[in-house]
Amino acid sequence: MTVASALPTSLTLGSLEVATPVVLAPMAGITNAAYRRLCAEQGAGLYVCEMITSRGLVEGDQHTLDMLVFDELETVRSVQLYGTDPVYVAKAVEILCAEHGVAHVDLNFGCPVPKVTRKGGGGVLPWKRGLLGEILEGAVAAAAPYDVPVTMKTRKGIDEDHLTFLDAGRIAQEAGCAAIALHGRTVAQAYSGAADWDAIGELVAHVDIPVLGNGDIWEAADAVRMVQQTGAAGVVVGRGCLGRPWLFRDLAAAFGGEQVATLPALGEVVAVMRRHAELLCRHMGEERGCKEFRKHVSWYLKGFTAGGQLRRSLGLVDSLAALDLLLADLDPDEPFPASALGAPRGRQGSPRQRVVVPEGWYDDTDGAGSHLREDSGETSGG
Repeated sequence: MTVASALPTSLTLGSLEVATPVVLAPMAGITNAAYRRLCAEQGAGLYVCEMITSRGLVEGDQHTLDMLVFDELETVRSVQLYGTDPVYVAKAVEILCAEHGVAHVDLNFGCPVPKVTRKGGGGVLPWKRGLLGEILEGAVAAAAPYDVPVTMKTRKGIDEDHLTFLDAGRIAQEAGCAAIALHGRTVAQAYSGAADWDAIGELVAHVDIPVLGNGDIWEAADAVRMVQQTGAAGVVVGRGCLGRPWLFRDLAAAFGGEQVATLPALGEVVAVMRRHAELLCRHMGEERGCKEFRKHVSWYLKGFTAGGQLRRSLGLVDSLAALDLLLADLDPDEPFPASALGAPRGRQGSPRQRVVVPEGWYDDTDGAGSHLREDSGETSGG
């Protein structure tokens, strides 16, 4: 499906105006306060906190509260919430609005992780249309007194034989959601294969609320092409920004009508790496911050000629002083590797032969009034 569409220049989510129609997707262990600040320094958009569980928040789980941290310059606080019980979700939304000053709540119905799907959560929950409606209605009602918009993120369905996205869009609209984001893959695909942008276009034609497109946005040009092809109101970017937070600068420029592709020399990449590590240490302390930074090294250096020993040493860095010494060994004039442009980043893997769901999950498509097991400690990147 192809939809001729002019580029949006901003995004409206209920009472919230986002200067650029770009949303940073929550990613577990990645989109903490430091990384959100780093991306926000590059370009305008909406930067969503790591996903937290509704039960964990309601019960005061310390791990959940530790994830609910914001940078002092984070004026628009956005959180993604996971839940399977309407009561817990509604209460969690109220807590986020009343006690944490959150300006936007996104509900995750797209997570493909087996430990989540086997309990009926994440990307398999929309199969239960009645339960989905109860959760969304409760969340919207809880957020309404605070004028906080509620959105949802989902996938095409469990697999090609159990598609849910069109019904989910209708239910989200009827529940009063401000928008719906669609990842153009099924749960069975996880992060493998290609995202189905045609499905995003179908959803745009099916609902009146804004639809955000997600999947296979590796460069700003991909975002432009997706929006023009589907008519989406904006894009959600996840893996494409790993090791490339300047992608948000390119996206802001692209939606502003400019044709820009940032190709930073290695010296500029090093400066961003150092800034990232500094922000992590500021929020977490130097030892933990440096440990958290290690996972980002391979993404930042993807395609560059940095030697194996240097990469290994960077992957073991334990202080900013040690990081500075290692970064000094990189050639600041080395050009950005063109081979890395448009290349997938982060997890990919293979499609799943079978999605793990609760016994009897496919027997009915309602689920209203059911109470699925939701553990307080569950976390995932959605």
